[in-house]
Amino acid sequence: MAVIVFLAGASRIFPHPPNFSPILAIALFGAAHFSKKWQAVFIPMFAVWLSDLFINNFVYSNQGTGFIWFYSGFYWQYASYLIIIMSSILVFKNKISISKTFGASLGSSMAFFLLSNFGVWAGSGMYMKNLGGLTACYVAGLPFLQNTIVSNVLFTTVLFGSYYLIQVQYSSLKNENLQYS
Repeated sequence: MAVIVFLAGASRIFPHPPNFSPILAIALFGAAHFSKKWQAVFIPMFAVWLSDLFINNFVYSNQGTGFIWFYSGFYWQYASYLIIIMSSILVFKNKISISKTFGASLGSSMAFFLLSNFGVWAGSGMYMKNLGGLTACYVAGLPFLQNTIVSNVLFTTVLFGSYYLIQVQYSSLKNENLQYS
């Protein structure tokens, strides 16, 4: 499972449209499938951080700024990932179903949109610090929401579906405490 998560995280380095990323799907997958909950939190977050480290220092390196361990405002995105992982642990507690997976995919897309855009509004000088500025920030983020939803549904389907098919083929990978329906 960890290999699947890290491969999905590594896919971020390839060119893709804005906000078309497997990160939210990784969070959902980890929350649903890792039986040790510390792994459900740590492994997806570590995969995100490693891919951020590579992207920030090699793909989009800033000349002369030195090595970037964390980008500005990272805590808003990472907080949204943690909230999504923790809530998904509850959603997928003992059962994975298509409806739960689809609902979690849409819900996590919305949670990420709301938190990350709130962070842009709160942490930058781009918008006035009032309700109008917050609204303008959310409106400006709407074009990115479509890619977030589409990529999350797509990558969630690929991760959950491929792992389910692998479990059918190799029964030793099945988690006896987790039911699929």
